[in-house]
Amino acid sequence: MAIANKQIVYSKTPAPAIDPSLTDGTFAVKNTSIAEPIPDDKVLVRVHYLSLDPAMRQWLTATRSYIAPVLIGDVMRSNSVAQIVSVGSSLKNEFKTGEWLVASTGWQEYALLTAKEAKAQRVVVPPGCTPTDAMSVLGLTGLTAYFGLLEVGKVKPGDTVVVSGAAGATGMVAGQIAKIKGAKRVVGLAGSPDKCKFLTEELGFDTAINYKDKDWRKQLKAACPEYINVYFDNVGGEILDACLALAAPFSRFAICGHISQYSAAKPEGPRSIMMIIGQRVTMQGFIVFDYAKQYPAALKELGQWLVEGKIKRKEHIIKGGLEACPQGLVDLYAGVNTGKMMVELAPLSQAIQSNLGEKL
Repeated sequence: MAIANKQIVYSKTPAPAIDPSLTDGTFAVKNTSIAEPIPDDKVLVRVHYLSLDPAMRQWLTATRSYIAPVLIGDVMRSNSVAQIVSVGSSLKNEFKTGEWLVASTGWQEYALLTAKEAKAQRVVVPPGCTPTDAMSVLGLTGLTAYFGLLEVGKVKPGDTVVVSGAAGATGMVAGQIAKIKGAKRVVGLAGSPDKCKFLTEELGFDTAINYKDKDWRKQLKAACPEYINVYFDNVGGEILDACLALAAPFSRFAICGHISQYSAAKPEGPRSIMMIIGQRVTMQGFIVFDYAKQYPAALKELGQWLVEGKIKRKEHIIKGGLEACPQGLVDLYAGVNTGKMMVELAPLSQAIQSNLGEKL
């Protein structure tokens, strides 16, 4: 017997933008299967939700980065919220069906994991939370905001903090952490009036600026009368340039992402780079994996804030199954989402229920 397993593989190099067509675009559908019984030393997981992340564009072509590029013909790399549906005979004492993982499955419906992979990615979510929280506030998204703001940005009470991409999965958490840590002003930049309203009315940002407004630079300057102490950058480009022009002395710029430049034919750097000298700005890029040893303590604190309501979450769930992934990724770069973007392959109603409330 065998389990049918649909996959989406990397088919063609973007030029430079991703083509979401599944017939002649960047990705292609591949139908395969997983033989049963599964290998003695593996666990079989079913993917319920796939993560869509800005870094994915870089994974396709970057040759010198923190992670090797995805190769043509490979399943597209992605984390997922997945549930164990079968356990190899030699692992019966270590794993149970129904356990939840945040697994590096890639874009496919099922995946076989080694014991090491499964152990490293077990998920326990606090009461009142859901499995998808493990891929947002209680996952790499929340951890990226946490370490970027606290370890790199070194936010302290009284700071003026600016966050670009503030309505995205990472930006919204970063802004809320800044408020928790006593920032005097938290200013978010987002791409629509609705997103700006969400930032101020729902998440507690002091000011939100629509970067599509003609006078957004003037608005940003007015929102930072004492200049910018901490800038959490998700987008790069002209917004990074404008924030450098408003940098306070000894400010800290945490460079998380450059989504505005990922698909640019000729990426551009900031013109206000001389401010780094005059204002003694510290600008540091970072990768969340650098802080892996600190994950447990950070997740404990993030979980406490989430349960206490100090951090609010929002998810952008895309229906349509695996085939919706390529267009979803294109939409991510177009900024259509508010909050964490995920593709639903199987709703939680289809999960194995035995341990659903025990280990999430």
